[in-house]
Amino acid sequence: MLQIRCKNNNITKSFPEGTSLLDVYKEFADDIQLPYPVVSAKVNNTSEGLKFRLFQNRDVEFMDAREGSGHRVYVRSLCFVLYKATQDVFPGSKLFIEHTISRGYYCNFKKKNNEPLTESDVESIAARMQEIVNIDMPFRRYEATNEEAIRVFAERGFSDKVKLLETSGQIYSDYYTLGDTADYYYGPLVPSAGYLKVWALEPFHDGMLLRVPDWNNPTILAEKVDMPKTFEMFAEKTKWDIIMRLSNAGDVNKAILKGHASELIQVSEALQEKKIVQIAEEIDRRFRAEENPIRLVLITGPSSSGKTTFCKRLSVQLLACGLRPYSISTDDYFVNRVDTPKLPNGDYDFDNIEAVEYNLLEDHLTRLMKGERVEVPEYNFVTGKREYNGKKVKLSSDSILIIEGIHALNPLLTQKIADSMKFKIYISALTSISLDDHNWIPVRDNRLLRRIIRDYNKGAFTAQQTISQWKNVCDAEDKWIFPFQETADVMFNSALNIEFAVLRTHAEIILASVQKNCPEYSDAHRLLKFIHYFIPISDKEIPPTSIMREFVGGSSFKY
Repeated sequence: MLQIRCKNNNITKSFPEGTSLLDVYKEFADDIQLPYPVVSAKVNNTSEGLKFRLFQNRDVEFMDAREGSGHRVYVRSLCFVLYKATQDVFPGSKLFIEHTISRGYYCNFKKKNNEPLTESDVESIAARMQEIVNIDMPFRRYEATNEEAIRVFAERGFSDKVKLLETSGQIYSDYYTLGDTADYYYGPLVPSAGYLKVWALEPFHDGMLLRVPDWNNPTILAEKVDMPKTFEMFAEKTKWDIIMRLSNAGDVNKAILKGHASELIQVSEALQEKKIVQIAEEIDRRFRAEENPIRLVLITGPSSSGKTTFCKRLSVQLLACGLRPYSISTDDYFVNRVDTPKLPNGDYDFDNIEAVEYNLLEDHLTRLMKGERVEVPEYNFVTGKREYNGKKVKLSSDSILIIEGIHALNPLLTQKIADSMKFKIYISALTSISLDDHNWIPVRDNRLLRRIIRDYNKGAFTAQQTISQWKNVCDAEDKWIFPFQETADVMFNSALNIEFAVLRTHAEIILASVQKNCPEYSDAHRLLKFIHYFIPISDKEIPPTSIMREFVGGSSFKY
């Protein structure tokens, strides 16, 4: 008999070898206080599906769709139902689940005859999805040799999955079936389609939007948010992926194996520099305009988007335009630490807008733009106090102010300054490379990998510590950054097509240091699993001015 400890209630019970997680849950269900239906579990801190069978003593923690791994299992399963429905309604069609947008998932859909997608088509697909859910069609998992899995997908014309598996270096691979439809996913699914009660499918731009449950209340749909500028940024990146013939991990790996890594790096860096030059030239044009000239550049973005390096590269290009950029850090306008707002657990909430003396900052900005000399503060992070050390600033006629920080686009920060005087920039690593046509790479995973590597290289935090802080980081972004991103005049994508191959070289040993007995191991294991799909390459070809250098080290900029 096995001894299984349920971490939800800290009760241990005995079970026969080979018992499924679903049967284990039934034994513990009365003692588990979860307000929503269970969709998956963590076994020794590793995410598993409820059909997973136990053959050794284990710790088990059951998850609903609010928790990260549970939410991913739910969405992943829903994507398979969508794919199954598209094949049933439109045999031979192609589905590309590309990225998150508007709190849902954008899906590009191509009929076999290349006719445009209509609203009626989307309704037909949604109706078939509902039929699959209503009959509770089961998901079945198969473990096969990599060669067998490749054969299964080659017969079905899945070149994306074939390329991924051919270059993954795996000996065995799992694949799933839903009815007579096969697909590949790099994580577990729910036992059957009947678990998927909350979803919607609707026309969106030239494709479809798959809407999913709210993170905090999975019994309702996540509220749709209009994000046209963000969608356009994704579309621009996808266009360049097509030009470079890179849309998934298999394409990247094949290019690396053919010796094209250096060329891919050079082209990716050139595209980013071209975009920065365009932004600098637009700022210069509007700075010199006779009507409503701008005097203030505001830059924001979520954690590990590369804001600092972007600011430095933009400043170089502004200098090349004949302007003199002057940067002011919002950090220097922090309130004294004792006056900082606190989180419910008593920790200081440094991400709160009230942690910044924004009225003082706005007063200084206004006076500087009028040509006055202003003594600006410097924040002493040791004493936790704002200090005045005689640092006085006066702008020249060709100077332009740059403010970079998480609150830069928050209207409170510059509410008394006319919008015509501001140029707002939003930056993020909007990953466009997918593992394959149905397995996207979350933007937040891209940024989390960057942050883990940077924190470790600086000696600031271990991988375990960075992962443990990540939820608070994401919650702060949801509250203080994302609501204002669509107000930006321009958006900049800092993601590189080849960066996961570079990040793997740095991240493997760092992630491997996370111990299996800590909760953070779940995310460390998941990140390790997905970066192993990319063939690793050295960072020696990454230029010293690259945004990537902010995370892997070796930048020529002073931070």
